[in-house]
Amino acid sequence: MSDNKFLSKLSQNLLEILNDEEYYDITIEVGNDPSVKIFRAHMVILNYRSPYLRRILSTNKKKNDGILTHIKLPNILPEIFQAILRYIYGGSLSIGKYDTSDIIKILIAANELNLQELVEYLQLTLIKNNANWMEQNFNFIYQTSFVNDSFLELQKYCTDLISKEPEKIFNSSNYSLISEKILISLIQNENLQMSEVQVWENVLKWGHAQNPELSSDPANSII
Repeated sequence: MSDNKFLSKLSQNLLEILNDEEYYDITIEVGNDPSVKIFRAHMVILNYRSPYLRRILSTNKKKNDGILTHIKLPNILPEIFQAILRYIYGGSLSIGKYDTSDIIKILIAANELNLQELVEYLQLTLIKNNANWMEQNFNFIYQTSFVNDSFLELQKYCTDLISKEPEKIFNSSNYSLISEKILISLIQNENLQMSEVQVWENVLKWGHAQNPELSSDPANSII
């Protein structure tokens, strides 16, 4: 029997433990009203798999009074935490069943729980398989990637796209929604591979989208 078969069986058994209704010793309340769900879990597994949960559990050690340890994770949606929990127990994630926006939610949740292996994997997966979606939603990806220093791969993706393929941002259907900060990053980038005329035309297009009452004719935009 190969090592992979051993690991596959181990993963299956651990997921069966996750579904156990008898030996769990912690409950986790996830989400906010009206979307709240209680998950059952096992402290020893959470302790070794998530540094974030380990810190929480260290201050909520189970007492010998028969009362289960109970923690709350209000920032994570129940359906997202369910995917995370299956990864924590089984060491795998069926990424194909989630759309891009959900993958990003899983990424953000994984980062909150300090699951660095999963954080890196999801970033690389997004870049490899979801580039078109990210180009069309660049404003969101840019802001998400720079909100935390853990998203280094996404930060590099955004920086490279600004420098090497700015037309993908300028030509995206959501171009007018990008923030002023991103626009400034685009036009001030020393490695921007676009002529000054093209840059000026796109700045005017962005400005007109923000202020439709202004003329879209470049000649009328010069004071």
